[in-house]
Amino acid sequence: MVFTLTARWIFPVSGPPLERGTITIDGERIVAVEPHGRRTPDEDCGNAAIIPGLVNAHTHLDLSGARGQLPPTDADHFPDWLRQVIAYRRTRTPQQVAADIRAGLAECLRFGTTLVGDISADGTAWPILSAAPVRAVVFRELLGLTDERAWHAWATADEWLRHHPPTATCRPGLSPHAPYSARATLFDWVARTPLVATHLAESPAEMELLRFHRGPLVAFLQELGVWDADGLTTWEKLLTEPPSAGRYLFAHANYLPLAWAERFTHRHSIVYCPRTHAAFRHPPHPFRQWCARGVRVCLGTDSLASNPDLDLLAEARWVRQSYPDCPGELVLRMATLAGAQALGWADACGSLEVGKSADLVVVPLPNADAADPHELLLRAEGAAERRTLFRGVWR
Repeated sequence: MVFTLTARWIFPVSGPPLERGTITIDGERIVAVEPHGRRTPDEDCGNAAIIPGLVNAHTHLDLSGARGQLPPTDADHFPDWLRQVIAYRRTRTPQQVAADIRAGLAECLRFGTTLVGDISADGTAWPILSAAPVRAVVFRELLGLTDERAWHAWATADEWLRHHPPTATCRPGLSPHAPYSARATLFDWVARTPLVATHLAESPAEMELLRFHRGPLVAFLQELGVWDADGLTTWEKLLTEPPSAGRYLFAHANYLPLAWAERFTHRHSIVYCPRTHAAFRHPPHPFRQWCARGVRVCLGTDSLASNPDLDLLAEARWVRQSYPDCPGELVLRMATLAGAQALGWADACGSLEVGKSADLVVVPLPNADAADPHELLLRAEGAAERRTLFRGVWR
C-alpha cells in the first residue's frame, strides 16, 4: 500500500526541515520526501514532527531490572559502582535476565527507537532482539585480562559468531568490555570482526591504571582474581586501526584527549550517554569539540542501572537544554543518522530519504513558535505519546 503523511514539520536530517512537507511510503520503503504542495497527503499528523527512527547506539538491556537500585557514585569512585553492578548481576537468574531484556526493549520501542546497539553478556539478547520489530546490533560482551580468560572469551565468541549470522534486522558484533578488563590480545583478535564496541576513557581510575598501572582499579581487579598488568592495552593502540578493522564504537570517551582526534577515521565513533555522564558527575563532556574536529559522535542511553529511562529523545533534549550553544540540527543528527552510521545501518535508516526503510517517529510538538523548528522538537515538555512506523508498519 502506498500512503503519504504530512505534519507541521518533517525533519529528514539529510536535508533541511520541511514545513508541512510530505513523506510517501510504498511498502517498506520511502519513495518521496517533498515540500508542501507537491502531493496531497492521506494522513495529517497535525501539530507534530516526523523524524527518523531514533538510534540508541549504546545500552545494556540486561540491566533493565536495576532501575533505581544502583545509584551512581561520583566519578572518582567509579570502581565502587562497578562492584555494585557485579553483585547485582550475580543475583539474577537466566529467566530474570531474559525478562529484563524484554522490559528494556519494550521501553525503547515505546519511545521511538528503531535501531539499538546492545551490549549483551553471552549474547543472550540475540533471540529477543532478532525477533523484535527493531533493527539491532547485538554486541557479545567479552571479559578476560589474564591470558587464559582471554583465550576462553575469544573461543566462545568465535563460536557464537558462527552460529549467529546477520539477519534482515539483526547483526552480531563483539564488545571487549574495557581496556582494564579485556587483554590486549583480545582487542587484537576482535578487530578483525565487522562491528566492535568497547567502553573507553570512562573514568579517572581507568586513566591512572593505563598510564601508571596503579589506582583503585588494581584493587578492584585483584578482588576479582583477574589482575594481570601484562595484559593491559593502551588507548593509543586501540585508536590505531588495523587494516582489517571494521566499525569501532567507543562508549563514553569521557577523558579521551582531544589531541587524538587525528587518530579517528570514518570507521570510528564516540557514543555519548548524556544523562549517565551527568549522573556520575563527570566534567562536561567534550562532544562539541570532538564534532568540531570531524569525529562522529552519536547518542546512547547506557543502562537503567545509571539512567532514569531508555528514551533516546530525552537524551537529545537534555543535551540541547544543557548546551544551548549546540545547534539543534547537530543534536538531532547525533540521535539518528550518526548512530546509524556508527552501527553500520546508514544505508537502510537514520534519515528520511528515498530508498531507505520507512522507519520514522511522529513526535507531538508544543503549541508555540520558534525561528528554528529544532527548538520545538528538542524542547523538554514531558513525554507525550509518540507513534512509530517501522519498515512501513505502525508499531
